[in-house]
Amino acid sequence: MNTITKIGLIALAGVAFGASSATAEKLTFALNWVAGGDHAPYFYAQKMGLYKKAGIDVDFETGRGSAASAQKVGAGAAQLGLSDMAGVLFFRGKGVDAVGLMNVYANSPQGLYWRTSTGIKTAKDLAGKKIGNPAGDGARTMWPALAKTLGIDPNSVTWVNIAANAKLGALKSGTIDATTSFFNIHHIFARELGSDMGFLAWKDAGVNPYGNSIIANGKWLSANKAVADKFIKITQKAFADCVKKPEPCIQALVEANSALLVKNETDNWHLVTMLMNDETSRTVALGWHDDKRMAADYQLISEYLKLEKPYDIKTTYTNEFLDKSIKMPPINPPKLY
Repeated sequence: MNTITKIGLIALAGVAFGASSATAEKLTFALNWVAGGDHAPYFYAQKMGLYKKAGIDVDFETGRGSAASAQKVGAGAAQLGLSDMAGVLFFRGKGVDAVGLMNVYANSPQGLYWRTSTGIKTAKDLAGKKIGNPAGDGARTMWPALAKTLGIDPNSVTWVNIAANAKLGALKSGTIDATTSFFNIHHIFARELGSDMGFLAWKDAGVNPYGNSIIANGKWLSANKAVADKFIKITQKAFADCVKKPEPCIQALVEANSALLVKNETDNWHLVTMLMNDETSRTVALGWHDDKRMAADYQLISEYLKLEKPYDIKTTYTNEFLDKSIKMPPINPPKLY
């Protein structure tokens, strides 16, 4: 092959690559919080080039809470996002245009934490106390449902605005009396508080709506179903692969977010797998939203949060992009500290 031919082929390759890059579908994915172990599959799929191979250029944006990510997606500021599905149902009643595409947490990840040395023995003792979390935290949206289930007035507590990474410090210092947190960082609270830790998993109190789900802007989804299909199938498989073999997924997460530590995010991920695991994810498909559970979640939101605009629950989610051959792999539940 002569030099001119080689130069020509290189030029053509460059043009082809440029065209491919130029035609890649650019998507913004709004995370619910800063990146952590529960986000490992997204960064694994990105590192492996799976999104790019499918013609998708994904930008993962740090979030400020499930409520914030739901509203961002609903407003069209991000095409896709991760948000607590119960909160999404509530905001749909306010006209937010968001649709669930894949369930991540089949069990509610919400938990309440306090120090027993302050005299708070159970969650019922929180009446008259201060609970601290970010303004956009999904727990605030769902608090009335939990409070009424516990038998206390939802307005009997004072909410204090604090940053997500300040929750534990504020609790230890006594600035707040309690805080909320997702179960996947339970190991950190247990390590720092030890025998002084008071804890209530919302699901154990009878409030167990679906947790985090991948959501899409409804208007965008209607016009971009092929893109949504690619993204969901790639991500669904990444989650299954990360359950089977977490090490490369955690490594990809840490490489993309240098402030994170492998050991901590591995513990985080193991707790995430417990939240992902239910009968539907094991027998129907990983990420599946069950119709009966969604109807029950809608009823929960309607009863306790008073929807402004009632709607058909079946318009708020779809399972059409999920691969039914991909199911939740078996897990070995970790030590719960």
